[in-house]
Amino acid sequence: MTKSKEKMIQMYMTMYRIRQFESKLQEFFADGKIPGFVHLYLGEEAVASGTCAALRKDDYITSTHRGHGHVIAKGGDLKMMMAEIFGKSTGYCKGKGGSMHIADASLGILGANGIVGGGGPIAAGAGMAIQYRGEDGVVVCFFGDGASNQGTTQEALNLASAWELPVVFVNENNGYGISCPTSKSMAITDIADRAAGYDMPGVIVDGNDVIAVNEAVSAAVERARKGGGPSLIECKTYRWRGHFEGDACTYREKSELDEWVKKDPLPRFSKKLLDDGILSKKELEKLHAKIDTELQEAIAFAEESPLPEPADIFEDVYA
Repeated sequence: MTKSKEKMIQMYMTMYRIRQFESKLQEFFADGKIPGFVHLYLGEEAVASGTCAALRKDDYITSTHRGHGHVIAKGGDLKMMMAEIFGKSTGYCKGKGGSMHIADASLGILGANGIVGGGGPIAAGAGMAIQYRGEDGVVVCFFGDGASNQGTTQEALNLASAWELPVVFVNENNGYGISCPTSKSMAITDIADRAAGYDMPGVIVDGNDVIAVNEAVSAAVERARKGGGPSLIECKTYRWRGHFEGDACTYREKSELDEWVKKDPLPRFSKKLLDDGILSKKELEKLHAKIDTELQEAIAFAEESPLPEPADIFEDVYA
């Protein structure tokens, strides 16, 4: 499948934007500038970038506790994201939701989710709403290998198949559910094999190859838009950091991480862009500088924004 020059550049910019955003959060957390937990997406950038490049603005996504990459790839505002993570009143949730609960309905972002496997039922519900309204929208449900073992995920897969809902389930298999390797949490090797039990296509892709991800998701999205029902796409990838910042990662060997770092999706894709003449080295550096400036502006916005007022504690609270 031939990609336009603009789309190739867009996917690279998204990956670089995620990489820089998460790298800064890693620094800020280490410096004690961020309250609460932070789960970083470093190493998995190609999945969110390739997936969301296959979607329209009015399509939906449901996310996970490791959701910054998804939100950025779907067009989330860096300033509001950074402010939310800093706990400031100018953030997406006015500083009350933090890292794991960023949402923007205007962009189809139905929210990151601190509940493992919490996105599946929401995605099925959104797919049902699209079908009921007679629209051609699509929902992408991001979920991890740990969430693949949750009953909520299996129920969502079953319902989406039984009712032929326009949902694409994108599994980010990074090899670990917290500290438990997939080899100890399930009898199968490939999560995509479970698709057969729900009579839907199950596809395995290299999650560190943004083009492979985009092509697989694009085909599933097109199928769903035409009324063909759901698909399950398993993206084999790896998180560079621990389950959360502060996790010592004593459950995995450094050599394993080193092997995955060699498969870094960013230099892999930038080399292709340079080799194919899509970008020159100077143009690539200009893109980097542009995004670096965006990020510095987002950081300044977050640092200068006020904390929520104590009197506002009960505003926007519904339960």
